[in-house]
Amino acid sequence: MGKTLYEKVFERHTVRRLPSGQYQLLIGVQLIHEVTSPQAFGMLRDLGLKVAYPERNFAVVDHIIPTDDRSRPYADANAEEMMQHIEKNSRDFGIRFFGPDTKDQGVIHIVGPEEGLVQPGMTVVAGDSHTATHGAFGAIAFGIGTSQVGDVLATQTLAVSKLKVRRVVCNGMLPRGVFAKDVILHIIRKLGVNGGVGYAYEFAGSTFDDMSMDERMTVCNMAIEGGARVGYMLPDETTYEYLKGREYAPKGAAWDKAVEYWQSVRSDADAKYDDEVVFDATEMVPMVTWGITPAMTIGINEAIPSVNDFPANEQASVNEAYEYMGVKAGEFIRGTKIDVVFIGSCTNGRLSDFAAVAKMLRNRPFLKVAEGVKALIVPGSMEIARQIATLGYADIFRKAGFEVREAGCSMCLAMNADKLEGRQICASTSNRNFKGRQGSPTGRTILMSPVMAAAAACAGCVVDARQYFNMRTACSCFDCNLCGERN
Repeated sequence: MGKTLYEKVFERHTVRRLPSGQYQLLIGVQLIHEVTSPQAFGMLRDLGLKVAYPERNFAVVDHIIPTDDRSRPYADANAEEMMQHIEKNSRDFGIRFFGPDTKDQGVIHIVGPEEGLVQPGMTVVAGDSHTATHGAFGAIAFGIGTSQVGDVLATQTLAVSKLKVRRVVCNGMLPRGVFAKDVILHIIRKLGVNGGVGYAYEFAGSTFDDMSMDERMTVCNMAIEGGARVGYMLPDETTYEYLKGREYAPKGAAWDKAVEYWQSVRSDADAKYDDEVVFDATEMVPMVTWGITPAMTIGINEAIPSVNDFPANEQASVNEAYEYMGVKAGEFIRGTKIDVVFIGSCTNGRLSDFAAVAKMLRNRPFLKVAEGVKALIVPGSMEIARQIATLGYADIFRKAGFEVREAGCSMCLAMNADKLEGRQICASTSNRNFKGRQGSPTGRTILMSPVMAAAAACAGCVVDARQYFNMRTACSCFDCNLCGERN
């Protein structure tokens, strides 16, 4: 009987079965950031240990770094202290640090792929819940806790339990104005925030096959929001083309050998899955959240559902969402006034995300950010910041009234100065709409795609971007007569 990619990679990295029933798993690459690593390095110092394989560990600064004034010391004393810790720990333990001085700083789940650190058939961990992003490359990638960060630093292994595998199939061409963010929100809405608990999600089908690596990363990034610890796609020519020539990608004869291995870890045609669900991409629409979890999502032209539409064990959370968000069943999120727009994060802070927005605005110079709305463009890395400047996107954004910031996590979780105030409502391209997620204990978040967020910025309220931007084509692109290709 055939095997899934998850089974193949898991077995090839298993060191031994532990008495607890868990498996000791060799970790190919660990990505480290400034928030969850100080205590882990402290543990090593307390025990007099070295990092076992410093060449397999890489550090970034992203959560706390300012996106405006980066003069040192940082205005936020806590941010400055964390920065000093990651600088010292990387230096003392011989770990490469992608800091601002290197010109390669950025969000952990964007820098890793940019550098070619994540490759098919790998095991990848980070002290960050959205590590599933890297599953887009055909890797087993998952988030871990601080003590586990220390375990990997000390041994390059980790004790883990084996997951079941659910095949999440999506076929068909996406309709106009529907993007990868809409696809994953649609899936989470249908399967629930706890639907993936105990599972790895294998995303399969023509819709995902046709996606770029940026789009695939967006989908895998939010697998954790559906309860799945791991989300991955099978590596293919799109994957290999993305990796070719990157700093840490194999070169020469090693490349050919690597591709042979990458091909071998693809799920077999006769692989057995624990579950399978199927979606039709042609039925999908732009999605927006209305509540306090990513599963509390509706199509842009749908009404907020009744509490009675939910199982009894979810109704308390639904009522809590009504109260917190200030909405009622039967109302529409469409038309909701917004105060802030955030386009960025490890979910939607990549070049293609900004290209989509720039193309919407390029031939519509009459569109400006609405009065009273604060709109932030935050690239996911310094490399992306350079590209949006070179391509002229940054000028387009500024002329339309957006603030173009430096690379960082920014308003995704508001660990720096980028925060909501009071009851402000943010149209956000990030991954979580939890209570207080964006810095204010009463601030409200509505998740959506970058193009939907750009439309909200200019309209001053949540709108259907397909109508607002007059998307005329039947494909998933917008204005093909302008851009000539998908996104």
